[in-house]
Amino acid sequence: MVVVLGIDPGTAHTGYGVVVARGRNLGALDGGTIDTAASEPLERRLTQIHARVRELIAEHEPEAVAVEQLYFGQNAQSALAVGHARGAVLLAAGMAEVPCFAYTPQQVKQAVCGSGRAAKDQVQRMVGTLLSLTEPPEPDHAADALAVAICHANEAPLAGRLVAATAMTVPAVAAQAAVTEGQPA
Repeated sequence: MVVVLGIDPGTAHTGYGVVVARGRNLGALDGGTIDTAASEPLERRLTQIHARVRELIAEHEPEAVAVEQLYFGQNAQSALAVGHARGAVLLAAGMAEVPCFAYTPQQVKQAVCGSGRAAKDQVQRMVGTLLSLTEPPEPDHAADALAVAICHANEAPLAGRLVAATAMTVPAVAAQAAVTEGQPA
């Protein structure tokens, strides 16, 4: 069993979703948004995001936090705000010693819908289907966060196998190189 906390960062609305993976079976444990008021100073908004993510980590004890990577569209100001929220999330995970993984929006859409160009409503519907929910998750920030968690839950077993394969082959390669160069293994 693997528990993943997925995050769709934003200063106004940070989406979160907690997914549990048991083999190929996925389920939703929690999901929603961390909403902050635009009238609040940025440092207060980031404090609220950080505190709530810390609470989610303490409550669900995830093995990983998966965060959507920044998308630098045409609005640099918006990207900067998302970067601030992302930093608050990464800090919370780092303080709890939970490893973080980042996925592009295209990777997330590919993992959930089979196409990196899927529309937002298609992502919501597929998240609902993959997690056996009675309705697509709302709001869309929560659905996006659940999609990020699903992406990691699907990627994690492959990444683990690659790390294990690399760890097993590196000593063998080093020993082979030593023998080839006439050194004892």
